[in-house]
Amino acid sequence: MSRRRRLHIRRPRGPAELVAAGLTFAAVTSLLLPGLRVLLGTLVTHWQWPALSLLVVAGAAFLRAGLTQSRRRRNRTRRAGLSFRAGELDAMDDRAFEEALRDLMIRDGWRALRVGGGGDQAADVIAEHPLLGRAVLQAKHTRTSAKVGAPVLYAVNGTAGPVHGAQHAVVVTNGGFTRDAWAWGARHHIHLVDRERLHQWAQDGGALHELLALPTRPLRMLRRAA
Repeated sequence: MSRRRRLHIRRPRGPAELVAAGLTFAAVTSLLLPGLRVLLGTLVTHWQWPALSLLVVAGAAFLRAGLTQSRRRRNRTRRAGLSFRAGELDAMDDRAFEEALRDLMIRDGWRALRVGGGGDQAADVIAEHPLLGRAVLQAKHTRTSAKVGAPVLYAVNGTAGPVHGAQHAVVVTNGGFTRDAWAWGARHHIHLVDRERLHQWAQDGGALHELLALPTRPLRMLRRAA
């Protein structure tokens, strides 16, 4: 393999090379100076625009940091009020798991009821929020290694809106979801909460509507509800 040759800049030798180097430097400087004058003139004349841009960038960074700190404080408060560890959720039976999801929704500022049981029509918890509307939660308590398949989502999709009048359909499990379930849920706007997201919700204190980025109801629906 041939070695790459390094570029060496040697000092001018003799009067002729010194004169040539000086002329080259003068020529380059004469070419650059007009552009520098224009740039400096623009900055001096329109200094408010760069300053405003810096202020906007700094303000956005400050706001983002403030929102992050505020979210962390809310999560700590929620976690102190109610939290469930993964092992606690795994040890529950179906009814206790549904009641835990109901309590977590209440913790997050929702009015929630457990309605699971025979004839629940794919709704174990129904929750209401003044800004976010109604959410239907279908709970699937299972082994941690098990995965919930797409057929569960078919039932939720068929009843969440038409039967329960919900704007948000959510399936929650302490296990996982199959690849088909993730794809089908994304196509039909069904929110899936797997073991990792359940941990963020139940133990870390994140609000479910923030983790799922649930949209608020349209303004006309908020006025009608008021």
